[in-house]
Amino acid sequence: MTMEEGPEPNLAPHHHLLDWLEDSASFIPSIPSFFDEPYTEIDLNPYEWWNHDHDYENQQQSIQTPASSTAITTPSITTTTIIATTNQTTVPKSEYTTKKRKQQEEQSIRSQSQQSKRRNNTDNEEGGAENEEDGGSGGGEVQRKPGRKVQTKGSGSGSGNNGAKDVRWAEQLLNPCAAAIHAMNLSRVQHLLYVLNELASPTGDANHRLAAHGLRALKNHLSSIGLAAAIPCGNLDTGGCGSPPKCFATTEPRLFRSALIKFHEVSPWFAVPNSLANASILQNITQENRPKSLHIVDIGVSHGIQWPTLLEALTRRPGGAPPLIHLTVAGSAAPARPFSTSPPAYDFPSHLLRYAKSLDLNLHITQTETLSSITRSPGEILVVSSQFRASNTMLLRSIRDLDPDLVVLTELEDGVGGGGIGGGFAEEFGRRTGVLWRFLESTSAAFKGREFAERTVVEGEAARMLDGGVGEGREEWEGRMKALGFTELAFGEEAMDAGRALLRKYDGNWEMRMATGVAGTGAGAGAGVLLSWKGQSVSLCSLWRVAGTTERR
Repeated sequence: MTMEEGPEPNLAPHHHLLDWLEDSASFIPSIPSFFDEPYTEIDLNPYEWWNHDHDYENQQQSIQTPASSTAITTPSITTTTIIATTNQTTVPKSEYTTKKRKQQEEQSIRSQSQQSKRRNNTDNEEGGAENEEDGGSGGGEVQRKPGRKVQTKGSGSGSGNNGAKDVRWAEQLLNPCAAAIHAMNLSRVQHLLYVLNELASPTGDANHRLAAHGLRALKNHLSSIGLAAAIPCGNLDTGGCGSPPKCFATTEPRLFRSALIKFHEVSPWFAVPNSLANASILQNITQENRPKSLHIVDIGVSHGIQWPTLLEALTRRPGGAPPLIHLTVAGSAAPARPFSTSPPAYDFPSHLLRYAKSLDLNLHITQTETLSSITRSPGEILVVSSQFRASNTMLLRSIRDLDPDLVVLTELEDGVGGGGIGGGFAEEFGRRTGVLWRFLESTSAAFKGREFAERTVVEGEAARMLDGGVGEGREEWEGRMKALGFTELAFGEEAMDAGRALLRKYDGNWEMRMATGVAGTGAGAGAGVLLSWKGQSVSLCSLWRVAGTTERR
């Protein structure tokens, strides 16, 4: 199905960027001009015109939870008085030999949980006062000195001690429970599920929310392997974790679009990789000696949010924009992953076509189910942008069959290497909880610990990682790309500068750095760009080209 913009009479002369999202404020991240704007003069606040849609927010129930209501009452399941100390040890992963040892372990974790709740309540109160001063936007700016990281008030809210292992108590319960399931130790599984149910909550700090999502995932896994009936856990839904969380596919389209925009505004999780990809595409076509049409195959998760910035940048290209820009959306060409789905009624092509028309660009948009249906026109530059799909072997082969000029891959990167392949359920589940922890903790910082409908949506979608949406490790998909005849390229300085400029507007715990090759050696070492949160890897963006492309074209 090919979509082209027909005549549209009486187009109102309002700002063309608002055409992209009509009655909703638009997310247009800033990519600096690589030709006429020095990087020292880049506007570091590309979302300065974000305004909440108050009419829409008033329709939502409890978008913002008062700080006093986030405290979670934890009922005691023992008669022992819990004494909080600062020298509690973390939960060991080995099996306990006595019931007393188990009780001591859970007393320590409940003590940490209660301390975390008290910190979260304090942060929420401070965050609420701060946001009242900022007009309630929850996104007040903080002046930063050049080269110095500054953590804004409320950053990492509720995580405690910068996310150190000794306060990541949710993982200290979830991972041993997964190990007990793998070992078929059903009595221990039942015991840990009870404790998780007591502490889990869909609101609160990152630990409580991770416990809630993890508890639901473990229960689903028990049902899938036929063990749910063998564990008499009673009612484990008292923590409010029984109903499925909101996710992209089940969200009303207007809230879905608002969640995408707001999340890109407050978190670089997708914004920085999108910036790197767009800057690399622009640099690639600028190197051509003669004008060519540009064909982009989008196998991604941006749902159209990535492309307005590139379209605007193309208008500032020396010699003008390409005579034709063809966008093929092929998100359904690969199995669905977290963030890849959208509500059935969500339609971004019409908005994007209208925006392109306001820029006087010739944009065609095609949606396809398979990459094999894509045809390449003579003389066009073909670029593939793929996000979180590289673990799919058939997809990579289909990309290779297109013979693209450039491939931009963005993948989750947790530093594990093999990604738990062959390590069993417990190892893979531990890997997923680690990735989700970084997402939830960074989102707490991004939203300053406050509850928003948009935050609930993106976190509910991210929780799908626990059901198997992380994928392989970098070693597997990198090796597969090279076996298919791809060569890794380094990012240009323009792309790196654009990414760094954008990253400076976010929380100071985010970092962007060049990646080392697999095992620190090999071709392409240092070519990819890692995005990390508190020193822990989040995603890797890399560039690839079919070997010999330069000589053949």
